[in-house]
Amino acid sequence: MIELFSAITAFILSHAIPAVKPLRTYLIRALGFKMYVAMYSAMSVGVLVWLGFAFSRAPFVEIWEFREWTRWVTVILMLPSCLLLVGGLFAANPLSLSLVASDSFDPSRPGIVGVTRHPVIWAIGLWALAHIAPNGDLASLSMFSLLLLAGLSGPKSLDGKHREKLGDEKWSALAVLTSSLPLLALLQGRTSLKGLRVWPLLAGVAVYAGLFVIHEWIIGIPPLPLIG
Repeated sequence: MIELFSAITAFILSHAIPAVKPLRTYLIRALGFKMYVAMYSAMSVGVLVWLGFAFSRAPFVEIWEFREWTRWVTVILMLPSCLLLVGGLFAANPLSLSLVASDSFDPSRPGIVGVTRHPVIWAIGLWALAHIAPNGDLASLSMFSLLLLAGLSGPKSLDGKHREKLGDEKWSALAVLTSSLPLLALLQGRTSLKGLRVWPLLAGVAVYAGLFVIHEWIIGIPPLPLIG
């Protein structure tokens, strides 16, 4: 377990760097923005790969006994996780992570950003939460709890970065039209789902179905509880 805990510590420390503004500013000034991004990205990927290998080599230490019904938690939560992940990646979003240019965002048609301004981060958090219940061993609990913590703390960190990037006035004008907590702005009537595109949702369902099909082949465990 020493290697896994070391990898978890490295993961936490590596993600703390951008949160320490003086350190981030110093590194950007010393390395240049592009070099900073390249080096930080390479380090993050390296730590994530190490975390995966450390997890696979960790001994099995049971914390709670497995129950078949807990697989339903994963089956249920993974659908919204996939919808938020794919929908968020392919939607313009000046307030969070996205693969689409943020300048194409239309505040009057927020689409999935009306659900939450951080769909990708919440997708990661849901994915981690979905896998905690059926995995009651120390290694799994440590890794998935870490990813859940990253998912829960990510929105606040991203809000700070994008507020700094956009400026208080512009960030506030956009942020008031949505919410960090999923569905809150919709329930409060501050936003709508206008502009929500169908194809990313269908792609999210396809990703969910694909993961469902290959789960036993890759992980060795069927996703559905055994009946009988």
